[in-house]
Amino acid sequence: MAAVEYRTQGHVAILTINRPEARNAVNGDVARGIEEGIDRLEDDTDLWLGVITGVPPVFCAGADLKEINAGNGASLSTKKGGFGGITKRDRTKPIIAAVDGPALAGGTEVVLSCDLVVASTTATFGIPEVKRSLVAGAGGLFRLGRKIPFNVAMECALTGDPITAERAYGFGLVNELVEPGTALEAALKLAGRIEANAPVAVRASRKVVLEATHASDEVGWSLSDAGMAEAVSSEDFKEGLTAFIEKRPPNWTGR
Repeated sequence: MAAVEYRTQGHVAILTINRPEARNAVNGDVARGIEEGIDRLEDDTDLWLGVITGVPPVFCAGADLKEINAGNGASLSTKKGGFGGITKRDRTKPIIAAVDGPALAGGTEVVLSCDLVVASTTATFGIPEVKRSLVAGAGGLFRLGRKIPFNVAMECALTGDPITAERAYGFGLVNELVEPGTALEAALKLAGRIEANAPVAVRASRKVVLEATHASDEVGWSLSDAGMAEAVSSEDFKEGLTAFIEKRPPNWTGR
């Protein structure tokens, strides 16, 4: 059985970490599976966004410490994607994290690599590496403070203690908080709201938000202009206007 299961639903790719016996910890198979899944998402013009989840009751417990202890730590990263095949990945299409249960250490860093987060009330988030004489080296130490208040991120980094899904939702790390067992279902509904929009415009908008939010206005204007130029030069641009005038849902091609 694959360590990462891959399936599609409409224009959405769904990647599921499938190592429940190891709390969905990242080993080499998981890292390669996530990278390969993102490759398929990026390369398939009929796929517009993705969802990543884990077989409950845990989203992902982070790095497989048995692999690290055995000297196989390098296998937990890929050349293109970094840790878990995702934390350093350069990509164009949105990915939603659907979190049912704990997402700790590298699991939180996988979540922080995604664009949106849907979590059930059983979820927890944290970077407990200091408890094992490690540091959160896959982006957690600088990405967490971009998502939640600085002092709370510092608290997480120095104590290693997790925060609840409710607290994470209050800070804005989690977009939607749902009942246990329904995170994937809710994430797919959120994906449907994105899927209803023009794919080229979605990708261009994502790029501007990521690259310009913490940049100067000059950079923001430049990226926004480039994003607009990309959107209006797409095949879907005319379809969006025509559908509006004809009062019907648009039929996007993604081109």
